[in-house]
Amino acid sequence: MSTKTLSPEARNHRSNASKAQSRLAWMLITPTVLVLTIVIILPVFQSLWQSLFGKAGLDPETGFISETEPFVGLENYTAIFTSAGERFWVAAYNTTLFGVVTVVLETLLGVAMALIMHKAMRGRGVVRAAILVPWAIPTAVSAILWGWIFNQNGVANAILGQHIMWASGDFSAKMAIIIADVWKTAPYIGLLTLAGLQVIPDEVYEAAKIDGAGAWRRFTRITLPLVKPALVVAILFRALDALRMFDLPYILIGPRKDSVETLSMLVQDEASNLRYGSAAAYALILFLYVFIFAFAFTRITRTDLGASTERPGRRAGRRLPVTAFLPKRDRSAARATDAERSAS
Repeated sequence: MSTKTLSPEARNHRSNASKAQSRLAWMLITPTVLVLTIVIILPVFQSLWQSLFGKAGLDPETGFISETEPFVGLENYTAIFTSAGERFWVAAYNTTLFGVVTVVLETLLGVAMALIMHKAMRGRGVVRAAILVPWAIPTAVSAILWGWIFNQNGVANAILGQHIMWASGDFSAKMAIIIADVWKTAPYIGLLTLAGLQVIPDEVYEAAKIDGAGAWRRFTRITLPLVKPALVVAILFRALDALRMFDLPYILIGPRKDSVETLSMLVQDEASNLRYGSAAAYALILFLYVFIFAFAFTRITRTDLGASTERPGRRAGRRLPVTAFLPKRDRSAARATDAERSAS
């Protein structure tokens, strides 16, 4: 029934309900909007403004040193693809390489760890604790530990029987970063995948065994499809973290090393040399890179980060009726109007 056929009283009640819903919605989302504005939106615009200024120094017009940063417009962005282009593209290549290789290896190992932790066996609690220990170690401490391992006289060379200068070579430095990062963060994907495995009913596997499905068929046809939502979210979060990698290569290999320098390290190096404008430009490019990757990943995998956690087949929670947002004295009249409308 259209709104025109309703009585003036019914239209008034419906208008009050809509206004009450709007007020409630704004009250609920206002804290989130304020936090996002302070934490994300304002820093992005501040970085955009800062990227339009150059480094304070000698003023070519007066010949004196000026503490005011000159306005240079888009020179910081053009310099990235001209004078500083080689260093930028090397850092972008390292960032992409670490992001892709580490996430792929961590996904494979994480799923294997989740299957091991999920399996019913004696000492399962000890196995889970041992697997999660690397993830609990701070990254700085982990980098120092792996620095000792990859030392010239460290454990890695003792096992291989060679004297490899891990921090000096290009390929060896990249391998050191990949090994250390996979060791530390593969348990993170394993933990989130384990949470997805916990909600799969055992009856599904029992029915598959009765039908004659083998272990591999049960894994590909039951485990992976049902654990996919949790696994995709884990991969997304881990990829976003890998693209912003900074502390592990900075401590393990060192700053200003072309072999492992990432975009985050490039931002820090520019800021430490008081080139805040170019640092802001690099930071904005990194922000756009991560944002585009996250947007493309969610579109390709059709990830719904706000999906309901209820099991498939269950009916989703019902929405509150419109009368719930009305004052008590108006609810009876609204119910009578709804009953009258449904009868007609």
